[in-house]
Amino acid sequence: MAEGARQSSACQLLGLSSRTLQRWRHSTRALDGRSQTRRPPPNRLGEQERRYALELLRSPAFQGLSPRQIVPRLADQNRYLVSESTLYRLLRAVGKTPSVRGDTPPSRPMHEQPAVAPNQIWSWDITYLRGPERGSFLYLYLVMDVFSRRIMGWRIHPDESARRAARLIRQTCRSNGVDPSGLILHADNGRPMKGRAMAHTLRRLGIIPAYSRPRVSNDNTFVESLFGTLKGRPDYPREPFPSTTAARTWVSRFVDWYNREHLHSRLGYVTPEDRYFGRDTRIFQRRARLYERARVRHPGRWSRSIRTWAPPSAPPRTRLRFPPHSQTLRDEKTDVQATTPLTHHGASRPFLFSARPRVTTPDGSRAVPRG
Repeated sequence: MAEGARQSSACQLLGLSSRTLQRWRHSTRALDGRSQTRRPPPNRLGEQERRYALELLRSPAFQGLSPRQIVPRLADQNRYLVSESTLYRLLRAVGKTPSVRGDTPPSRPMHEQPAVAPNQIWSWDITYLRGPERGSFLYLYLVMDVFSRRIMGWRIHPDESARRAARLIRQTCRSNGVDPSGLILHADNGRPMKGRAMAHTLRRLGIIPAYSRPRVSNDNTFVESLFGTLKGRPDYPREPFPSTTAARTWVSRFVDWYNREHLHSRLGYVTPEDRYFGRDTRIFQRRARLYERARVRHPGRWSRSIRTWAPPSAPPRTRLRFPPHSQTLRDEKTDVQATTPLTHHGASRPFLFSARPRVTTPDGSRAVPRG
């Protein structure tokens, strides 16, 4: 209107009546009196809180971590700042959304065998690491516990061999204090997994071998996902490893980080060792109490219940294919009519084996893992 537009035309363009404009001009207050006007929500962060959250995201302690990793770490430090979604909104507002590897598209369920306690099902595989010579490779042999995702043992060798794999299984059982009798060992259909030396070792130890389905590449998902985490680390070398010793040094650091520091999303953001040794229950309870106190201090910021800190509602499941001779062994080891309850986080499930494997705790004592 200051440029010469007519009042009626301007009001029509803005969706206002001329009478409304006249009332605004003669009103003594400058506030918007419309009932549907946008106002700041009462639970909005203050400017000081917003600056503090952004400074925290940029701090060296959380460098390279996503809000999904930062929030559980703050909870373990007995600190509650804002929710995970709020941290993501703050990052988007400043144009710095973290790059987080997305989940794979959902697919039809393919797993049938549940792991409801440590040392019931192990999964192992071999992956390639670029070696010192052009076109050469080193081979990382790795064994993990399906229930806790804990790396139980690993070795790096210059070749693939059933004899080396069998030695790794023996050493892994011995170093972790695990009774191998009745343990299910899942692998794919590669030559080292089915070689004569490997089959003889498994039969002698009483381990039940199980394999992926023929021509199905994603039955061994747990250890394959672990290899993806390993090779997706920011410090994973871009150049080939200069020697076997250098590769072993790097993998040793990774295993220590993964087992003891990595907050695993599929475990409720606890470490694999917390899950393996049964420390996750206390961690979840401590986080829940912290969030309850935060809601009492700022009830207006919680439109629903607090975040649920809990382990996965369903145990990890994997589809197994047993060869004929191992099926007979499995039938002998499995108590089909067992009624012994296996309680894990308040849920009672039938126990799969008649004898529970033992583990060695970090202080050297031997204990039966809780289920």
